[in-house]
Amino acid sequence: MDKYLIVGLGNPGDDYAGTRHNTGYMVLDAFAKASNAVFSDRRYGFVAETSLKGRKVFLLKPTTYMNLSGNAVRYWLQQENIDQQRLLVISDDVALPLGDFRLKASGSNGGHNGLGHIQQLIGQQYARLRMGIGADFPHGGQIDWVLGRFTEDELTVLQPRIELLTDIIKSFVLAGIDITMNQYNRLGKKPTPDPSPREGSRIVEA
Repeated sequence: MDKYLIVGLGNPGDDYAGTRHNTGYMVLDAFAKASNAVFSDRRYGFVAETSLKGRKVFLLKPTTYMNLSGNAVRYWLQQENIDQQRLLVISDDVALPLGDFRLKASGSNGGHNGLGHIQQLIGQQYARLRMGIGADFPHGGQIDWVLGRFTEDELTVLQPRIELLTDIIKSFVLAGIDITMNQYNRLGKKPTPDPSPREGSRIVEA
């Protein structure tokens, strides 16, 4: 059975719940809920397991704190003998407007500490899905911004986009990175001003 590792980056603990830096956690929580998967506290992270059409999917929310995320990713890749080509890491990104996203097959860490540590340990050749959190902060205020909580208005914008990202995870597992990028990156900019869902944005399972 093919195995996949889907990682949502964030920081553990109530102090960080709902913060912008925990967007990866939020996406994974939504996917787990839709899949009826339950997280348990295991080595280096909260882990849940589910399956999609005969493919086993491990969901990982590292508890190493953001700057050491690579420890959790490397451990679970090795523990479950998962090919690195079947790894997808989800993170927040201040370089993208709130609700915009970008899926890439590989690349630099873009200054993100979690992606940076993963890159140190396993290299750049892994898929990453970045969700925009915006950059509405003054010079020198990035740390307070990313560790601040989303407002209600921001969550209203973000929620339908999180649901779309759960579809991207399914497509990554079922169709692969190239097809998924071709299908979904064109939807990366959130619809404005019409917020209604776009037809064809959900993968259809036979």
